[in-house]
Amino acid sequence: MKENNPGTLSEIQITFEGIEPIELYGEGDSKLKIIKRVYPDVKIVTRGTHLKLIGDAEQTEELRDRFELMIQMLRQKQGLSIQTLIDLLNGNNPMANKIVDNNPGNVIVYGRDGKPIKAKTINQKKLVESSRRNDIAFAIGPAGTGKTYTAVAMAVAALKNKTVKKIILTRPAVEAGENLGFLPGDLKEKVDPYLRPLYDALEDLFPMDKLKFFMENNTIEVAPLAFMRGRTLDNAFIILDEAQNCTSPQLKMFLTRLGPNAKCIITGDLSQIDLPPSQSSGLIRALNILENIDGIGVVYLNEEDVVRHRLVKEIIKRYNESDEKLKIEMEKKKAEKIAAAEQRKQEYREGL
Repeated sequence: MKENNPGTLSEIQITFEGIEPIELYGEGDSKLKIIKRVYPDVKIVTRGTHLKLIGDAEQTEELRDRFELMIQMLRQKQGLSIQTLIDLLNGNNPMANKIVDNNPGNVIVYGRDGKPIKAKTINQKKLVESSRRNDIAFAIGPAGTGKTYTAVAMAVAALKNKTVKKIILTRPAVEAGENLGFLPGDLKEKVDPYLRPLYDALEDLFPMDKLKFFMENNTIEVAPLAFMRGRTLDNAFIILDEAQNCTSPQLKMFLTRLGPNAKCIITGDLSQIDLPPSQSSGLIRALNILENIDGIGVVYLNEEDVVRHRLVKEIIKRYNESDEKLKIEMEKKKAEKIAAAEQRKQEYREGL
């Protein structure tokens, strides 16, 4: 590799292994053509897994960094779509919040077929650390940020390490247009659709026969929040999922069920509150009144932690931007109504 001072011509060679050239260059060099349009003053010479960049030192060094990031993403199976490529070339780093972790000591637990489960983002790692450090950890963030999956992985690790005797997974069964009493089937069949995301995580972490055994002997219990009333939850790792849909009395009821040897993670998405307009989320109140208590930790995740389809991140961003605009418009209309009311009062007083 040869590099010179900025302002002079530079030649940089890059050799990449472990990925196919078509992944980096695109079908028919489609990705390479985009890169060349963005860096017209840098000559890019390709030969299989070898790249040569020739041009202004500052430009070639910048493009080298971009290529190295693309190669890293492909090696980590992050994918490199056209939109991701454009974002990257515009200076955004899709890997900025992602963790490239080859340290086996950072494995949370080994899942089905020996798959190592690790935190994938910085905030997911903060959640793992918060749960290890505190008896109660709140994980707040939008859909797809791995809150529930990371929480379930922590619970499974605690069970395998025998620090708890059972896992209890619960969430409020908030009705969305259908009354539970009118749904077909027995009680389990009525509530299972609400609990499906918890089952999905468990099925990824246990072989089916072992999971079935644990659920049959109540080592793992999945139940709606109403089933927690009147119980003492001890020697257990408890996860309350979708806590934004708890009322304040429900969340207080849950928190006061915890026994002396219990661990708990509470997850919630404050942008997806499905409660009726007449009810407020108990999660918001809990976060306000429980902060700074020793033994309780709070971790906030955001769209940068999304580990689902790349579009989920963009969708969340757009909704957040739209929500902010709506909030500003509502505040403006409210101020206008107040001003109009004051004006009418003033006119009335002047007319007396």
